Amino acid sequence: MVTNLDKLGTVAEDSIWIVGAARSGKTARLVEQFCIWSRTVKTEPAARVSARGHSGRWRAGQTAPAILVLAANGDNRLELADRIAVATQGKYAFHSTTPFGFFEQEVLLFWPLLVESLDLRAQFPRRLQPETELELATRLWRRELDEGILQQTGVSPNRMVRRTLDLLQLAAVSGTPREEIKSILEQGFAVSGSSNNLWASTGELLDRWREWCLKRGFLTYGIVCELYWRDLLPNPTYQQHLASRYQAVIADDVDDYPAISRHLFDRMLAYGAAGAFSYNQDGGVRLGLGADTEYLAGLASRCTRVEILEARSGLAPEIGELALSLAVNSEGFYPLGLSLPGSVRSLETTSRAQLLRETAEIIVDAVKSKAVEPQEIAVIAPGMDAIARYSLTEILARDGIAAVSLNDQRPLSTAPEIRALLTLLALVYPGLGRLVDRDAVAEMLVILGSQKQREVVETEDSHPQNFHLKSQIPNPQSIDPVRAGLIADHCFCPDLDRPQLLAITAFPRWDRVGHRASEAYEQIVEWIELQRSQQQERLLPSPIALLDRAIQKFLMNDRYLAYDRLAALRELMETAAHYWEIHGRMQRVEPTNGGESETIARFIQLLRQGTVTANPFPVRPQGPAARAVTLANIFQYRSSRRAHKWHFWLDAGSPLWLSGGAATLFGAPLFVRSQLGHPWQTEDEETADQQRLRRILVDLLSRCSLLYLCHSELAVNGQEQTGPLLPLINSSVSCQQSV
Repeated sequence: MVTNLDKLGTVAEDSIWIVGAARSGKTARLVEQFCIWSRTVKTEPAARVSARGHSGRWRAGQTAPAILVLAANGDNRLELADRIAVATQGKYAFHSTTPFGFFEQEVLLFWPLLVESLDLRAQFPRRLQPETELELATRLWRRELDEGILQQTGVSPNRMVRRTLDLLQLAAVSGTPREEIKSILEQGFAVSGSSNNLWASTGELLDRWREWCLKRGFLTYGIVCELYWRDLLPNPTYQQHLASRYQAVIADDVDDYPAISRHLFDRMLAYGAAGAFSYNQDGGVRLGLGADTEYLAGLASRCTRVEILEARSGLAPEIGELALSLAVNSEGFYPLGLSLPGSVRSLETTSRAQLLRETAEIIVDAVKSKAVEPQEIAVIAPGMDAIARYSLTEILARDGIAAVSLNDQRPLSTAPEIRALLTLLALVYPGLGRLVDRDAVAEMLVILGSQKQREVVETEDSHPQNFHLKSQIPNPQSIDPVRAGLIADHCFCPDLDRPQLLAITAFPRWDRVGHRASEAYEQIVEWIELQRSQQQERLLPSPIALLDRAIQKFLMNDRYLAYDRLAALRELMETAAHYWEIHGRMQRVEPTNGGESETIARFIQLLRQGTVTANPFPVRPQGPAARAVTLANIFQYRSSRRAHKWHFWLDAGSPLWLSGGAATLFGAPLFVRSQLGHPWQTEDEETADQQRLRRILVDLLSRCSLLYLCHSELAVNGQEQTGPLLPLINSSVSCQQSV
């Protein structure tokens, strides 16, 4: 369906606004539009400039139009870029990124303009990762934290710092001047009784933080976005470059973009670029995390055509309205006689432990019977906690079914390999003895002492060239937990400066450990001593080099690591590299007397306190991980925009379905463009929850063709579950019983 819009104001030529539900073909339509534009090359001379201040739609002589392709997040960007490359057979160049990725690269690319206009120090900027940002801001605001100036009842100091930094980010992505943060908070929380002194201090602290960062060439998410919309985008020189570089923009899922993305699009369209935008009114996954769905919807008025894709997929056409009626509009009641189709099934238990076990058993039976493949199954919960993740993974693994967690946002320190490597750092470098204890050493010995061997299997043809690698299977652990505990008890010598691992013979009954465990332990001790001597002789370049050596020696040498373990190691190395890069700049700008060991100690403590590090560059799983059951919370799953044949909605009776499993940033509703200057009240919160639940149900139902509602009467804490999906669960149970 195509309709023409009245040309109110400036309507961009050839621009298209594509509206549709999940899986309705919006992305495919954008790919089609890219193919159309990529074949459109005008023949006017490149120097010919139109009256509107730009050259012909495409430059003469260029093999492909300069098209900016945007997606909501990194994973979606990879998929969209692949689809375009396949559709065009890789013949046309384009620039693919995310909204924030674009803002960051533009700020870095045009940094000299900002240096000149803002009178900054001429140095190449470095962006701070969230964990480093948190640490540096905590150090900068230490006095305010100690004196209780930056404090809220029931909020830890770390959380308070994170909240304050998030306010700068929310203001930046919404296009709100930093100076207005104080008044917005005062107006927004006017009915909550919060202290105005806190909001005044917040504004002052953010000003100081921004000035501190820019003086040292540090950029954060919030500072990047503010610099872009407030200083770079209005710059005439930058506008000329922007107009000459891009003649078209394709943006997928703009319902998840921050408000300042519209500033960019408006500017590009005003300078004659064509635009194609896809929008899902039931999307808005990142609402509360910086997205402004309603404000981006205003882009429709800038487009000459609106295409409405009527297609609906999954279970949404069949039960979408009924599910909404039961869960969103029923207020706990549901009419008798409702009939749900057989594609919606219910699994009810008393305890959650029983629910996890029976859910896994249904999946195993379905896979064994060939009713569905593992990669066609998704288990989705409002909060995929460690208990559920471990239980499901272990039960499925017993039957050879892999499970993979989608964008698992857990602290690095939850991975035993990471904890072992941190302990290793403390054993090699001096002055870190207080960070090592007996239990940490025992765990390190178990992780580093585990060895795996290759199983070589002979084929029908016994020629040596036809021997092939069948698999990598574990030997019994060289150092199991019991042996590791015995060794740590007798061979670990604590010391504040130089904790040591003594020879195995320091244990009077070392023969009880066994030959293999003794040999593995001695190899670890010898390796640590070698690294120590090289560190003393300054032959060990950096802690990053030590981590890399340890990974290659103990974790990657002749062994198979699961995809999530590899991802954790990548996160560690990227986090460490960033941490020492920032430390190096700090030492050049503000030299301190603290040595290398002090920096390592801060790094270890940063990770051990549970800081969630930035995700590594997205890499798609291969091998077993590509044929695995997906485990995800609601937010992660909706962000990925995936679809699976079978859905298992775990903890369907939980009240957390109202929040969608994602924590809204503190104060986020106050920075939505339509809410600016208005107080946030209880009624607003209830309305927002209901709207979020509606979007969740419509979106998820569009991504599956068979649904299991998995509900336990009691939650993990033993309390009765009374969530908004109970009417839907009860209706499903009634239908099953009647059958």
